[in-house]
Amino acid sequence: MSTTRLMPSAAARAVLALSAALALAGAPAQAQDKPVQLKMSSWVPAQHPLNPSLQAWADDIKKASNGTITAVLFPSEQLGKAFDHYDMARDGIADFAYINPGYQPGRFPIMAGASLPFLFANGKGGTAAIDAWYRQYAATEMKDVKVCFAFVHDPGTFHARKKILAPTDIKGMKIRPATSTIGQMVTSLGGTNVQASAPESRDMLERGVADAITFPWGSIGLFGIDKVVSYHMDAPLYVTPFVWAMNKGKYDSMSAAQKKVIDDHCTSEWAEKVATPWADFEYGGRAKIAAQSGHEIYKLTPEQLDAWRKSVAPVEAQWAESVKKVGQDPKAVMDSLKANLAKTSSAL
Repeated sequence: MSTTRLMPSAAARAVLALSAALALAGAPAQAQDKPVQLKMSSWVPAQHPLNPSLQAWADDIKKASNGTITAVLFPSEQLGKAFDHYDMARDGIADFAYINPGYQPGRFPIMAGASLPFLFANGKGGTAAIDAWYRQYAATEMKDVKVCFAFVHDPGTFHARKKILAPTDIKGMKIRPATSTIGQMVTSLGGTNVQASAPESRDMLERGVADAITFPWGSIGLFGIDKVVSYHMDAPLYVTPFVWAMNKGKYDSMSAAQKKVIDDHCTSEWAEKVATPWADFEYGGRAKIAAQSGHEIYKLTPEQLDAWRKSVAPVEAQWAESVKKVGQDPKAVMDSLKANLAKTSSAL
């Protein structure tokens, strides 16, 4: 007895081929994908508002990958010091790391432009702006890692043991700067920089190793710095740019579908989602400081503010030279940042 083998029609074969191609090209992560667990490192303390945002981001990745990508968050420098987080992401000590590029002066000159004084009016729109802007440069300047997104906190200012009104008041002071760019400003005004990560800063101030610090408002209370400083300049002096970055090898080891899930969570929209609760927290910190006894929050006169703006010109010139050394046009870089800030209503 003979049997006849039924062959699929040309149309059926085409449909099957198209289905297979679509599955490979970008279908959601499938249950058969190899399970991946991510080690995420955050150097801020567990109660910091950034950590729940990073956890919510990771939870959404788990959902989008059908449970094949899970993550464990390690806060409080458990995996390494704050200064080391870029190298930790590069070397795979962490699969994702929260990086302050300003902790390594001179290493990331383009990103340093975002910490020049008097640029950012707020943290929310500022985050959307810096992320859109830095995507042009991330693959070159931070080529050792996969930059997921960039973000900023709400603007910070000087918090000190004495009142700082004019740029000339900095002369002779010992100041812990938030970034290398602010450190250059301190030096140009005759002050001395005291290097310390955020978790180490209260101790430096308490022991008199530093007289002042540049810090955002809400974190002053979170890190206990409100116990050792009394005077607070009410001006949006600076923001600190941050990067959430991934180990390249970990990314490369994932399936195509899993990579797509990661890429879908490394966007300007996600940068803003992650940064907004922190921006709200920092913004609300000013009122908390104002409600405490023993603290003075003071505004600058228009003349004083103008003097501060003029005082940062040497720092801007230094920054421009550092950008030229890596083959970029500083005017084009800064014009692009300012255009993005204007677009998101976050320019000063």
